[in-house]
Amino acid sequence: MILDEFLHNLHFDIDQASIPNWEVDWEDGPLAYKLYYDLPEIPLSLDIPLTLEGQEVPGKPNLRKIGYFLWFVYGITQFSQSVIPMDSSENQLQIMHSFRRFAPSGGALYPNELYVYLKIDDLPEGIYHFDASHHRLVLLREGHFDDYLTHALGYRCDLTSCFGTVFVSTMFWKNFFKYNNFSYRLQGLDAGVLIGQLLEVAKRFGFASGVYYQYLDRAINHLLGLTEQEESVYSVIPLSVEPTMWSGNRHGVNGLATDLLQEIPPIQPKHYVRSKKMKEFPMLLKMNEASMLDSSPFRWIEEKEMRTVEGMVVPLPPVKRISYDFMSTCRKRFSPDMDFILGKVSLQQLAYLLYEATESFRYRNDIEETLIYEPRVSIFVCLYNIEGIPNGAYYYDNREHALRQLNPGDHRLQLQSGMSSGNVNLQQVPITLHVVGDKDYDKDSLGYRGYRIQQMEAGMLVQRLLLTASALDMGGHPLLGFDVNKSDQIYNLDSLGKTSLIQIPMGLYRQRPWLMGRLYT
Repeated sequence: MILDEFLHNLHFDIDQASIPNWEVDWEDGPLAYKLYYDLPEIPLSLDIPLTLEGQEVPGKPNLRKIGYFLWFVYGITQFSQSVIPMDSSENQLQIMHSFRRFAPSGGALYPNELYVYLKIDDLPEGIYHFDASHHRLVLLREGHFDDYLTHALGYRCDLTSCFGTVFVSTMFWKNFFKYNNFSYRLQGLDAGVLIGQLLEVAKRFGFASGVYYQYLDRAINHLLGLTEQEESVYSVIPLSVEPTMWSGNRHGVNGLATDLLQEIPPIQPKHYVRSKKMKEFPMLLKMNEASMLDSSPFRWIEEKEMRTVEGMVVPLPPVKRISYDFMSTCRKRFSPDMDFILGKVSLQQLAYLLYEATESFRYRNDIEETLIYEPRVSIFVCLYNIEGIPNGAYYYDNREHALRQLNPGDHRLQLQSGMSSGNVNLQQVPITLHVVGDKDYDKDSLGYRGYRIQQMEAGMLVQRLLLTASALDMGGHPLLGFDVNKSDQIYNLDSLGKTSLIQIPMGLYRQRPWLMGRLYT
């Protein structure tokens, strides 16, 4: 089937999946944020707190607190200018401007958007778009939609006890213009990184949350007024400070998207993209169409036999969850390029990194009946010059908090040879992590939606790793420009039915000589 071939090439042979002779039209690139116009606007408070530590006892938030929450999740926090090396024959500099957020994004293009359904005292109930560029809410549809959303979620969540629901969407063109078909893989990962940031921020605010990957897509997109040829919702995340009924799929109720579409009128809010010539992206639309759900109840992942990863056990020192200032950790998070330096990483630092990232990863979702201990994405890692650990390739066994040696030796040159660009010198990197998942992405249980969910879960784990690294004064640089076949060979992942989803060089780094402007006081 063409979709199976597309996903295979997207992962193992990107040249076959890409549109040939692709040229990026930088002058006609889209904005990295969506702008609605001719709609009611509600400004959000700009007096962002300097720390989230010592938060008050959770209560139903007001508009001010919602503004703080959204800013920490996806607000614009930094403005940067990058100078592109000019050709020696040209006597000019090319400067790239970008607006950064706490959650990283491939190429700083931020293909995802945030929408919220809010029921708070000082705001009309309804559906809003978070306008990150102006730090404000834009009212798309006013009204009370508990029943509608409950139906769209398959009656698996008591939304009457939730003060809000967040929708994470993907605008296809926002990074397709640069990465063409490869953007389909990036969009899921970017959405996952954003969700990971959202869940961490929710914890700091005392909000209970859960991620719904399955819902009646067309009903949700209809509610938000999205044009499915441009944009589609990837996840729905209710938020609550009250006891809430969260149930798995076995408690779902039959429902059809077509029934819901008749309940509320369509809306077509106007928005600005900036691009004058948007190219077509038929494969992204085919994948989105194949991933959509038109009826409930929804599926869950069937239990399957777990393959044991064998190898010499290298125990890690026992550690506890680390406590860190979330604001400062987000602020100093840095993706080194050629800035890595080969400093000594202690065994204790490595233990904290792996333990904290995996422990903080657990979350409530709708594709498993309970919070199982074994995650669907896991950590494999190539280590060099780590105190007390032989150089080699390892699997992190989170149940035992130990490493299992799979392939001894220094693998940095092999990994370097598999990188498509030379923007990171792996000879200066002590830790090269790979987030790994099943090759079949639970297709038998979840269909093509399983691929999208797997990419999002990988992104969520990536964000936990990056935040933990930052708390430990290290940097990490997520990369998709690597030869998956080479990394899979290093760990012998074929025998496990698994594959590398993303590569993250991680370690100490030198400060970069640059000018950086923060967009808050």
